[in-house]
Amino acid sequence: MAIMITDECINCGACEPECPNTAIYEGGVEWTYAGGTHLEEVDYGDGTVVDAKVKQAPISNEFYYIVTDKCTECMGFHEEPQCAAVCPVDCCVADPENVEDEETLLAKKAWMHGE
Repeated sequence: MAIMITDECINCGACEPECPNTAIYEGGVEWTYAGGTHLEEVDYGDGTVVDAKVKQAPISNEFYYIVTDKCTECMGFHEEPQCAAVCPVDCCVADPENVEDEETLLAKKAWMHGE
């Protein structure tokens, strides 16, 4: 399952540099699939293909946020999600809306990093 940042976030920014997938962004900041990955384009599976460098709308304007499509819970990099390990207020938690097993998370990591 992906990690999410709750509204208890104090915007300290400790989590952002810890993410090996560059899946964490400051509130209000646009994001890209290409940032921190080897992706050049993303196929949504419904016939829609987007340039990975195209900026996407922020998921939150108030708090740091995690892009679910880029979050691998640090699988293949670390033993535990690093955002949760460094968060001083424990607001980086498992996202019950986005449950993924280890195999799926590792496949996502391989896809994003060209492995």
